Amino acid sequence: MVLFLALCFVGIAIGGLTAFVIFWPLALVHLRDRHPDVRATLGEGAFLSPGALGWLLGGRYRAVPDAQFTGLATPAMVSGWVILGALGMSALLWLWSVALR
Repeated sequence: MVLFLALCFVGIAIGGLTAFVIFWPLALVHLRDRHPDVRATLGEGAFLSPGALGWLLGGRYRAVPDAQFTGLATPAMVSGWVILGALGMSALLWLWSVALR
């Protein structure tokens, strides 16, 4: 049962990854088109850049005064946290199942 729950969390992480792959690139394109100064601070390769991901997951994107951008970045942030949380829970449940043996 514990491993089944761990597998369910992996499925949730996959769902979060799907949402992240949809919303984060859209947010970056919006920044490129309408806020090039903010986009320049994120650097090249911002899709998987640790600095850009920290900027997103930390919620610092809210400083950009554009409701359309925050409408794209908020689901990207939520899905990023869902990925991290689901993979963390899956790992904990897997470790717990190993400890039960």
